[in-house]
Amino acid sequence: MSDLMRAAVLRDTTTGLAVEEIPIPKPRAGEALVKVSACGMCHSDLHVIGGAIAFPLPAVVGHEIAGEVVELGPHTDHCGLRVGDTVAGGFLMPCGQCAACARGRDDLCDPFFSLNRLKGLLYDGTTRLASAEGEPIAMYSMGGLAEYCVVPVTALAPTPAAIDPKAGSILGCAALTAYGAVRRGADLRHGETCAVVATGGVGSSIISLARSFGAACVIAIDVDDAKLAAARDLGATHTINSTRVDSLRDAVVAITGGTGVDVAFEALGQPATWTSALDVLADGGRMVPIGLGAGVQTAPVEINRLVRRSQSILGSYGAHTREDLPEVVRLAAEGTIRYADVVTRRFGLEDVNEGYAELRAGRIVGRGIIDMSK
Repeated sequence: MSDLMRAAVLRDTTTGLAVEEIPIPKPRAGEALVKVSACGMCHSDLHVIGGAIAFPLPAVVGHEIAGEVVELGPHTDHCGLRVGDTVAGGFLMPCGQCAACARGRDDLCDPFFSLNRLKGLLYDGTTRLASAEGEPIAMYSMGGLAEYCVVPVTALAPTPAAIDPKAGSILGCAALTAYGAVRRGADLRHGETCAVVATGGVGSSIISLARSFGAACVIAIDVDDAKLAAARDLGATHTINSTRVDSLRDAVVAITGGTGVDVAFEALGQPATWTSALDVLADGGRMVPIGLGAGVQTAPVEINRLVRRSQSILGSYGAHTREDLPEVVRLAAEGTIRYADVVTRRFGLEDVNEGYAELRAGRIVGRGIIDMSK
């Protein structure tokens, strides 16, 4: 194995990513080195690439991966992983030691937010990536847009042979975030009705999960007819192009027999989609926002309506990685999560800028991935 690998490095938000050869990183205590087979493409990456979310540069983004464990660092004897295992890597990488992790709230892990998300570091306060000249390179999660990446073993789950080794990359964010929203955020119950506002990679995954959890009605809402057609294939019982109705609320109320939905999932992180999700709620309904906004954004909330109608807004970021990622893998392996159907575009690492340009333009239905073998 060469000592170098290809990685898509972000040095300037005005010029985008550039594929460079940099040293293959080494795992430290509690970490694994993974040979990446594919990395999913998420809107959160776009926010960093375009500078809408501040992040240290140079950096390697990409935060949902599939691959093979090729090396284990110290203190990993009891992690359940072995060299040669195929794995899915979750974007939310719990330290396993902080107060939040101690009570099982991986989604609130303080070092993940204070070190990785703010500084691009792992939990000893350093990055595992550097240029050939030794310049430190920040890591957005594990820095998955590279041929190899270092991942804390807390964020890895073994994958059986039934999992597609490339499409399985989206299990670590698109599917994991969807599971967290449906199971943890909404606690969706059998027979309830729901709407999914914005049907990209995460929204598409929510649709199949909501149906498998027993939702009586799943309404997909988007502005793109191709995405809505794909949503119906994934299990949406109804679809609405919000640009083609006079009143989105009236359209949803008509479908639900005059009430609105019990749960509305918002999967884009824009003020307009927040408004849509709140508008279609029934009395006593729950709005579960999942999408991250570009920079600091706010959305209006009609206070009196929220209070008088006993509605709730329940933010959901990822899931409880150590507990939920293995369950996501299990559901994917048995066909409950139709992850492979969500992946509709594949790009090589050399074509990474083209892929993200397509994502930015809204031309990717479901999820695109970067295939390291292309």
